[in-house]
Amino acid sequence: MSFLQPAPGVARDGIGKPVPRKEDDRLLRGEGRFADDVSMPGQAWACIVRSPHAHARILAIDTSDALALPGVLAVLTGADALADGLRPIPCTPISANPHEVKITPIFLAPYPLISADRARYVGQAVAMVVAETQALAKDAAELVAVDFEPLTAVVTAEDANADAAQRVWDECASNLSVDCDTGDASGAAAAFTRATHVVHLDTQLNRVTGVPMEPRAALGSFDAASGRYTIHCSSGGVQRHRNDIAGALGVAPEAVRVVTGDLGGNYGTRNNLYPEYALVAWASRRLGRPVKWTCERSEAFLTDEHARSLGSRIELALDAEGNFLALRGVNTTNAGALAVSFIPLAKGIGTSTSLYRIPVAAIRGRAVITNTSPTTSYRAAGRPEVMYIIERLIDIAARRHGFDRIALRERNLPARESMPYRNAFGLVYDSGDYPGVQRRALALADWAGFEARRVGARARGRLRGIGLGNYIELNTGVPQERAEIHVLPEGKVDVVIGTLSAGQGHETSFAQLLIEWLHVDLSQVRILTGDSDVSRSGGGSHSGRSMRMAAVVMAGAADRVVAQGIERAAERLEAATADIEFVHGRFKVKGTDRSLGLFELGPLSGSHDETTPLPSYPYGCTVCEVEIDTETGEVEVVRHTNVDDCGRAVNPLILHGQTHGGIAAGIGQALWEDCHYDRSSGQLLSGSFMDYTLPRASMLPFFTTDISEVPSTTHPLGMRGGGEGGTTPALAAVANAIVDALAEFGVEHIELPATPERVWRAIQGTR
Repeated sequence: MSFLQPAPGVARDGIGKPVPRKEDDRLLRGEGRFADDVSMPGQAWACIVRSPHAHARILAIDTSDALALPGVLAVLTGADALADGLRPIPCTPISANPHEVKITPIFLAPYPLISADRARYVGQAVAMVVAETQALAKDAAELVAVDFEPLTAVVTAEDANADAAQRVWDECASNLSVDCDTGDASGAAAAFTRATHVVHLDTQLNRVTGVPMEPRAALGSFDAASGRYTIHCSSGGVQRHRNDIAGALGVAPEAVRVVTGDLGGNYGTRNNLYPEYALVAWASRRLGRPVKWTCERSEAFLTDEHARSLGSRIELALDAEGNFLALRGVNTTNAGALAVSFIPLAKGIGTSTSLYRIPVAAIRGRAVITNTSPTTSYRAAGRPEVMYIIERLIDIAARRHGFDRIALRERNLPARESMPYRNAFGLVYDSGDYPGVQRRALALADWAGFEARRVGARARGRLRGIGLGNYIELNTGVPQERAEIHVLPEGKVDVVIGTLSAGQGHETSFAQLLIEWLHVDLSQVRILTGDSDVSRSGGGSHSGRSMRMAAVVMAGAADRVVAQGIERAAERLEAATADIEFVHGRFKVKGTDRSLGLFELGPLSGSHDETTPLPSYPYGCTVCEVEIDTETGEVEVVRHTNVDDCGRAVNPLILHGQTHGGIAAGIGQALWEDCHYDRSSGQLLSGSFMDYTLPRASMLPFFTTDISEVPSTTHPLGMRGGGEGGTTPALAAVANAIVDALAEFGVEHIELPATPERVWRAIQGTR
């Protein structure tokens, strides 16, 4: 038998059921175990000495005053790291997935654990103090005297890419790390010459940071007898962190164990290795005792990897009837000082035509090195930016040239029966009902009744606008995953899996698969993850891969469990294996009442490892309504509707919750969030919650969310992935709604974040 069948779920609490999360009771009672909760006897504490300069040479470091403090155990510098043979973090900024746009870097900036020669952004580690207590380590860090020679800092991609710009890395001839052309430039040029209408957009997407509820933490311990390191840390994937820590320390992966318990948020910000995780392991080896480090929120704003920060100059060509002919332009990402990830740039280019029929496209992609914190993949990496760009272009074309916004989009959406559809960059969208989802979102949002609401708002002295945003996702990620299932006689089912939950409800939704397949109870399933000695293989959680990958390998492992059970049942029941069937959790001799339960035959075990490089393409539509106070420029989101197609929803309740969080993140970037650097000094001016505005519940309306389930034809269970749809179209929908509200003032575009000041100035500029 095989559980890789996309048939509807029939088991109680199985696939498709809105089961409340079983882990919530434990977490709400304070029984979670996060990285900072872990301590060891005799542990010391580390504090990182960070550069106050965006760009400076490190001439000398005087550690004598710090070492003179009683209880200070060590002050370690970049020179010490080099002397001990520590290596840069082995970053993998380019995806190896064959279905993504290929990027060939000009230069890959190394990522040192501690910089020995130059500080290249504010907050970069230049030394580490280890002391008996956390407070003492902080005090001693203040006494480390670093002699810096300040250098000119380049903060924006535009400044860094100028001919005479100060180079961030001498090893690179310029600050251009990536410069590639993708698509058909000559075909696009020919299409533009035939166009009746051409619209263009020159925009800069604001830089944001993930701001997870739980700041990073790490505890490193070295066992001299075995030569093994154990690191407890907040990570997005213990297998990758194990390998990267081993690479930085110069040891074999088998010499490193990484353990992650509960994780208070990720969305990509914890998928890559941070220097502190390897540094505490190194310090433990040198000192012969465990070493712990906990990040403070001010450090997190400076050193958590940022995201977005994309500059774009794009134009769209249309014929007289409104058919899209071509898209072309340049996307330039501010990569920061280090080469952590170019995946957002690549995925953004590949999906820049969104889910529309655009026959030909050509995009030049550039990544520029600057004196800022490195940027990485964060919540739908690269797609929110390009969806914002194409949806803004469509709205501009509609307003300028007299097209209806909805009709223009529907005219250019592939019909369901025309799927699969290959986009202009070669990505093959396997299946979907794009027009149907758009119509569903419009109906739920009551688009037809909007004008009455606009009139009502005007009577209250407010401007009201409505905006639409369609989107397509490109979910790939590490293609390999592994699962082990162990059925124990005491009535428990243990599942070892290589993914890792950061709040997505894996303990519940993964268990629902086994409820469906093995007919066990939710309370009987235990998900074992987050320990590289237990789940030795797997890819962690990113790019919407967890459920897509876990379902396939868990199904394969469950098949093997049942096959083993049939063999044992046949022996126990004295029947041929061909006469044994597994029905509702029991192994039964066909045509008789003789049977044995699943747990009566235990222990049973099965494992399955699979590599699945094919992407999935979740898609959907968002409608947003805003009201604006013309006296202050304040924007209020008053209605927000999302319809997302995930192929097949294992737990709709959890999926709705993920969508709500995604919407909040998208609206947050559209209206408030901005990692803002001073252009001359490179200082981060939004380095605390006083200056970096996060959305709060009181700032958002109740959301309307719905799920579409058109099965994916490239996944054996029809799954696409979910959870990022709330974020991906939000920038476009919010911006389009704001511009719609301001249209009577002649405002055609608004840059993000659309702060009250920016909106007020747009209004005043037209008066």
